[in-house]
Amino acid sequence: MDMKRDYYEDVQLFTSGVVVFWMAIMLAALAIFPFLATSYYIYMANFLAINVIVVIGLNILVGYAGQVSLGHAGFFAIGAYGTVILMTEVHLPFLVALPLAGLIAAGFGFLLGLPSLRLEGPYLAIATLGFGLTITQIIGRIELFGGRQGLHTPELFIGPWHLESDRDFYFLLIPLTILLALTARNLIKTKVGRALIAIRDAEIAAETLGVNLMGYKTLAFAISAFYAGVGGGLYAFVLRFIEPEIFTLLMSIMFLAMVVVGGLGSIMGSITGACLLSWLDLQLRNILSIPYLGKWLEALSQEWFSITGVSNIQLIVFGAILVLIMLFEPLGIFGFWIRAKKYWKTWPF
Repeated sequence: MDMKRDYYEDVQLFTSGVVVFWMAIMLAALAIFPFLATSYYIYMANFLAINVIVVIGLNILVGYAGQVSLGHAGFFAIGAYGTVILMTEVHLPFLVALPLAGLIAAGFGFLLGLPSLRLEGPYLAIATLGFGLTITQIIGRIELFGGRQGLHTPELFIGPWHLESDRDFYFLLIPLTILLALTARNLIKTKVGRALIAIRDAEIAAETLGVNLMGYKTLAFAISAFYAGVGGGLYAFVLRFIEPEIFTLLMSIMFLAMVVVGGLGSIMGSITGACLLSWLDLQLRNILSIPYLGKWLEALSQEWFSITGVSNIQLIVFGAILVLIMLFEPLGIFGFWIRAKKYWKTWPF
């Protein structure tokens, strides 16, 4: 039986030599990847990494603190616009503007966390949904943010290093993603993480034991918003252009779906869920180009539906994945991993 006997066993990063080995393999693969892959696949890796950052932050709020948010596209937008404005108008370097924009998003997250003291479940979801929709409307009406025309990102320099390609940006983005993932993992092992889990499992019992509900709920929103803001700032430089129409309700729903599919209350689940749905999102956008399947869908749409509906086929796929996850494994991909791990440990019995 895998039993922890002291606190050190719970907080240590590498629990065995096997973990060290596979971690080294993963880091080596990430280092070699940009030298072997084409530009499109490097862009895809950057897109996946940004979603991993946002989903890890959202899982801290939803999976560990038990609070619901449908407004993370708003924090994402704040981080994107904040980073660009701080660089173009205030003339701050990227490595200063990015965390500062994340802190601005965290401030909005703190304010949004205040209603969570009185609201829960669908009521809190509606409140966060209203926030996400409001932010994009406000941004679209302010000339400083480019209005509906959007903003182009400036040239990206870090000291003498000019990041002008997806490959250059990859070498900045992947270390940041690993750093933020490790930070979230360590945070969950601290007093803060244990307090969030206590609030999720039994709010009244946690308050009785002295957990400050107001402090920790607003802190969870702030941390989650910070991750989304940092992800938004990075996303702006992957696209090189941002506009309010990018940050839609569908984006917030996609972030939440990644958390659910990957597994609530799991950092590795966040990573796998974000990677899977992000990859599917990119692949299914050009579904008509897939051999045989594309022609079949086109013929089906022409006969029974409209051909324009094919472009939204990914929504049907994502919906089916969510339904199947809820029916067969509520813990998501992380739950399947736990089952497989237990099976091989007890095989052949």
